[in-house]
Amino acid sequence: MTCGSVRFGGFRTACRDERDYYLERIYPAFGNLVPRDIASRAAKNVCDEGRGVGPGGQGVYLDFAEAIQRMGRKAVEAKYGNLFDMYQRITDEDPYTVPMRIYPAVHYTMGGLWVDYDLQTTIPGLFAIGEANFSDHGANRLGASALMQGLADGYFVLPSTINDYLARNPHTDTVDAAHPAVAEAVAETEDRINLLLSVDGDRTPDSFHREIGELMWEYCGMARTDDGLRKALARIPEIREEFWRRIKVPGTGEQFNQSLEKANRIVDYLELAELMCLDALHRAESCGGHFREESQTPDGEAERRDEEFSYAAAWEFTATGGAPVLHKEDLVFEYVHPTQRSYA
Repeated sequence: MTCGSVRFGGFRTACRDERDYYLERIYPAFGNLVPRDIASRAAKNVCDEGRGVGPGGQGVYLDFAEAIQRMGRKAVEAKYGNLFDMYQRITDEDPYTVPMRIYPAVHYTMGGLWVDYDLQTTIPGLFAIGEANFSDHGANRLGASALMQGLADGYFVLPSTINDYLARNPHTDTVDAAHPAVAEAVAETEDRINLLLSVDGDRTPDSFHREIGELMWEYCGMARTDDGLRKALARIPEIREEFWRRIKVPGTGEQFNQSLEKANRIVDYLELAELMCLDALHRAESCGGHFREESQTPDGEAERRDEEFSYAAAWEFTATGGAPVLHKEDLVFEYVHPTQRSYA
């Protein structure tokens, strides 16, 4: 929240005398108005120090007491009533009288594919919608903004732009099932599905999904280090090898099978996780949502290295377990130039 009278605090009890309003302490000039990436890292740091609240110490308090006192309960209800109601149903705690417990969550990898005003990528006929494109929200990958972009793209833009594209580019030729590209894609898909069903191990897709998520959160999350990224890159191939030995997918491939769908997605997650860690290790600077702990100013702000990393990186897949190829596109700023951000 960005309201000046809403306060973030990490402390063991709800007693006011024991509260540490850490954002106000660390960033006295901006307090609770610091950007979300700074607020999120600070909340995680408080919990990592063992000063978190709630189950497992994975949380800090978000206190609306001063906002309610200043604005009145009805004004707060008008702004956040739906949020407060959901919170109370989940926790059985009244956020109007007891501070809310919050914790940073994973949102999105920043950026997205380039698209034109029709949401078409640089590949004719390939459209990207929602958080998959850079479009209106760019790197501002927040839950509500990404949701709104997906809704706007899907409801209002694509029904016109795709129809217009199809009208101008009618596809009258039928797809030849015997075409080598089609045969290769079908065979590859069938082989993967049959392999997933045949392993019959002792671990569920959800267990692997959880392990990958925890690994990425710890070592390639809001803050990364050289040592942590190398640990992740060493562990991911081990998880992949274990996955193909121990995955258990009940049911068959002849019917709707959610376990099979999850397992199939995890195969791709492993590839993406490895690439994300590799890219994060390669980019030895801090910038926006990418924060390398080795690259920060004395006051804890992200330290840019534009002279070395002012480019967009595109990695070319070679093979599973193989080294991807890095392609760079230099970023040239003619009017507005990147500068060092400071909220100390």
